[in-house]
Amino acid sequence: MGLLSEAATQALIPLAAAVGIGFALLQWFLVSRVSISGDPGKNDGFADNLMGDEEESTDEQAVVARCAEIQSAISVGATSFLYTEYKYLGVFTVVFSAIIFLFLGSVKGFSTEKEPCTYTKGRLCKPALAGAAFSALAFLLGAVTSVLSGFLGMKIATYANARTTLEARKGVGKAFVTAFRSGAVMGFLLAANGLLVLYISINVFKLYFRDDWEGLYESITGYGLGGSSMALFGRVGGGIYTKAADVGADLVGKVERNIPEDDPRNPAVIADNVGDNVGDIAGMGADLFGSYAESSCAALFIASISSFGVDHDFSAMSYPLIISSMGIVVCLITTLFATDFLEIKTVKEIEPSLKKQLLISTVLMTVGIAIVSFVALPSKFTLFDFGSEKTVKNWHLFFCVSAGLWTGLVIGYSTEYFTSSVYRPVRDVADSCRTGAATNVIFGLALGYKSVIVPIFAIAAAIYVSFSLAAMYGIAVAALGMLSTIATGLAIDAYGPISDNAGGIAEMAGMSRRIRERTDALDAAGNTTAAIGKGFAIGSAALVSLALFGAFVSRAGLKGVDVLAPKVFIGLLVGAMLPYWFSAMTMKSVGSAALKMVEEVRRQFNTIPGLLEGRTKPDYATCVKISTDASLKEMIPPGALVLLTPLIAGTFFGVETLSGVLAGSLVSGVQVAVSASNAGGAWDNAKKYIEAGATEHAKKLGPKGSDPHKAAVIGDTIGDPLKDTSGPSLNILIKLMAVESLVFAPFFAKHGGLLFKWF
Repeated sequence: MGLLSEAATQALIPLAAAVGIGFALLQWFLVSRVSISGDPGKNDGFADNLMGDEEESTDEQAVVARCAEIQSAISVGATSFLYTEYKYLGVFTVVFSAIIFLFLGSVKGFSTEKEPCTYTKGRLCKPALAGAAFSALAFLLGAVTSVLSGFLGMKIATYANARTTLEARKGVGKAFVTAFRSGAVMGFLLAANGLLVLYISINVFKLYFRDDWEGLYESITGYGLGGSSMALFGRVGGGIYTKAADVGADLVGKVERNIPEDDPRNPAVIADNVGDNVGDIAGMGADLFGSYAESSCAALFIASISSFGVDHDFSAMSYPLIISSMGIVVCLITTLFATDFLEIKTVKEIEPSLKKQLLISTVLMTVGIAIVSFVALPSKFTLFDFGSEKTVKNWHLFFCVSAGLWTGLVIGYSTEYFTSSVYRPVRDVADSCRTGAATNVIFGLALGYKSVIVPIFAIAAAIYVSFSLAAMYGIAVAALGMLSTIATGLAIDAYGPISDNAGGIAEMAGMSRRIRERTDALDAAGNTTAAIGKGFAIGSAALVSLALFGAFVSRAGLKGVDVLAPKVFIGLLVGAMLPYWFSAMTMKSVGSAALKMVEEVRRQFNTIPGLLEGRTKPDYATCVKISTDASLKEMIPPGALVLLTPLIAGTFFGVETLSGVLAGSLVSGVQVAVSASNAGGAWDNAKKYIEAGATEHAKKLGPKGSDPHKAAVIGDTIGDPLKDTSGPSLNILIKLMAVESLVFAPFFAKHGGLLFKWF
């Protein structure tokens, strides 16, 4: 037994979740103090220092009212889309939970009799029918929590975007703090809610399962499946929505009509800003929640069949949850450095401040992991290792979690190097625009491929260290280590789309050039932080998928996976192909939706009198409808591919072939995802580097509307679906297939391989 008692563990985990929720509400309150009411009687601090400074020619109340109007339109559009999407997902959730119950219940013929435990010899476990019912319930809980995480993030982002714009009138530092605090609201709510729901679920399920911890934690794996299922559709649907609007707005507005980005004359501009929220905010929130839920479930399941579960050591079993609890406290302290301790005064300080968040949280969390490891765990224990037992010491797990944590930092910094305009790779891409779009595309693709090298070596090192020290449990907690600072990671990730929206609102509200320069600087840093967030999501997905793969192999009764066996090798080939098939589907979906958007934007410019001159308002609603309809329709085939592949492979070809599919998709998917995300991020920042004209080199390539700038816009347009649709969605593909295989493993082991039985 460790030093931490069960009673203390039962108190500390919900307390940490409550602290996280309380801190999120405090940040929301501070953001809400920025008024967008435009009430003349309310002094929000602007009147004293702005009139006569930057807004000489603009009536302040008119600007505030216009910002509020635009914010409302974005919020209504995003809310409407998510409500429509969630109606479809509600039907899917009910149907799929029924499938889980039927498949798992049929393993033992829907028996209600107790049966011998699989791993704990000499004990009777609860009936398989109960496991099926609780797995379906856990799936529903995970799905609801995932949807809630995405929806709350979207509401917070749309609440904060105009406030960030208005704060930019006071200075870049004020705007930065508003955007970052808003991101922190989302980060802490997601981390705390995910932890709290999982903790409550375990304790409620325990009322029935009692001392059958094997059945309890097998059922809990459904929680991860529910979270990831919603994340898949959120990511794909939101990604198609945002990129259809973005591509349409850029190609017609910036390239053909030579008007600024986010110009209110562009019919697709509202749909573009809505897309930032439903794709990059709601989608990313659901995605990282899915990673957290899956890594926690993988660690809990593996621990339940080890000495922790056999000895009923609740504190040691709850080690993954205690790590997450410590992460909330560490991230709270880290956030104060950005919002209170270190003040941003110039544009150049924005990106370094965000980088410091990563470093500070990693250093503090390393200390936190040491405390948790030595307090919650016994000095020595045994872990399940594919049929045998491995003796492990508590300091081994400290190194496993730390390996994942520091690997996340390496991935973050590597991503920043390849996607930030501060460094040579992006500047080389920008320079290539001198000779046109073709060379820009070539340089961007080369950058994306090269950017894979460091993350893969870092992930490989973390896997080797973790597996050597603590077998598959080590890899599961390494994934948790990478996600332990999820509140900070989400804060810097959500900051990007909020800043992007703030810039769009500044342009549409007709605010001064200096305000737009400030919001552009916030947005450029946000592009890099968004790329870092995607890097974290992909890196954690690799570790999570491997841990889930190990749990699947154990639960399916396999002693190991022989890659030279024909059944396995054909699975490897098919699995490695799936990320390309999935990417083709999502890329074409974006292209099809963008085609309709381009035609609609062109039609409005050609047929609405006075639109280009600014005398008439465009028809924003039609463009919003095009994005909504296209995303809801086009998200179904990629989602079906991911969800049906494990069911078909396991049922018709058996667990050996399915294990090959999982391994192949993991190895291939991680590389394609990193490459796509970083290439897209580099193209985006190369365009912004030219637009900003902050260096002599950039001035030679610009200004906006020059041939190099138009080439950069085309590169950015190509990169949009790579970085915001296909790339980020691939990490869900590899995680979701792995957790789905784990949940259905008993069925595949009992009834799978039908084709090989027939032939």
